[in-house]
Amino acid sequence: MPVGLLTIELHLAEAQSLKDKRQVLRSLKDRLRANFNVAVAELDFEDAWQRSVVGVVTLSNEERHVEDALQKVLAEADKILGPLVVSHSVELL
Repeated sequence: MPVGLLTIELHLAEAQSLKDKRQVLRSLKDRLRANFNVAVAELDFEDAWQRSVVGVVTLSNEERHVEDALQKVLAEADKILGPLVVSHSVELL
């Protein structure tokens, strides 16, 4: 059973506190979980105000379905966050 991991690195230049950052991340997590039925978590830079790495995980019985789902999640995250997305990577485990 293939498992897909999408890692998204963010730069939140407008964040003035951890509260600002967490508000943006909470909104992103809630929308992705509701729309795509994926697991979402912050993976790195938990105590930094303006940086974050978010991981999104999904699984399926078909590798192609996992890839398609993560591409749709990435497109939605890009739509939500726009220029805040610095980089991303997709891994199949």
